[in-house]
Amino acid sequence: MSALGNKKIMAKNILYYMEKHQKSRNEMCEALGVKYTTFTDWVKGNSYPRIDKIELMANYFGISKSDLVEEHVVAPRKGITINVLGRVAAGIPIDAVTDIIDTEEISLEMARTGEFFGLQIKGDSMEPKISDGDVVIVRQQNDAESGDIVIATINGDEATCKRIRKYRDGIELVSSNPCYEPMFFSNEEIENKPVRIIGRVVELRAKF
Repeated sequence: MSALGNKKIMAKNILYYMEKHQKSRNEMCEALGVKYTTFTDWVKGNSYPRIDKIELMANYFGISKSDLVEEHVVAPRKGITINVLGRVAAGIPIDAVTDIIDTEEISLEMARTGEFFGLQIKGDSMEPKISDGDVVIVRQQNDAESGDIVIATINGDEATCKRIRKYRDGIELVSSNPCYEPMFFSNEEIENKPVRIIGRVVELRAKF
C-alpha cells in the first residue's frame, strides 16, 4: 500500500499532533464534528478520514494536509565533530594547534555549552581511571571548581591532566596515581610560573 491513504500512517500522525498540542479525543471530536467512535477508528488505524476532515484537522493543528497523510522519517540528530589533539603547548590558542591526531563527535546539547577539544592522554599519572592513550573531551575554560579534572599548563610546558584542589593560598594539582606526589602552587607561583587552566575534562573516551 502506498503512503497516501495509509490508515496506520494517518493514525500515527493524528496521535503525534494530538500529543504535541495536548488535545483529547473528545476535544478533537468536537472540533471536527465527528462521533467519538469514528475518531477512535481513525486513531486505531481501522478507517481513513474523508478529505474534508483531513483538511479540518490540518487547519486545527496549523499544519499542511501532507503532515497528516505522509509518513515522516525523523533524521537522526547529528553531533558536532571536534579535533583530538596529541599535545597542547602553553601559550598557543587551541584553535591554532596543528597536532591533530583524530576527531571525536560530541552531542549538539554539549556543543551548545561552550567550545570543546579532545586531548590524547600521555603517561600513567591519572591511572587507573584515565590511561595512557585515552582521549578526554575538554571544555575550554580558564577556571574550574575544586575537585574538577582539568587540563593545565605549568611553567610554559605542555599541558597536563590533573585534578585541581583549590585553597585560599594556592592550588594543588593531584594525580590519581598515588605514585605521583601532588603539586602545590602558591598564588604567587600561579602568576609567576605561570600555572594556567585551559579546560575542564567533561568526558572520557577510553581506548580499547
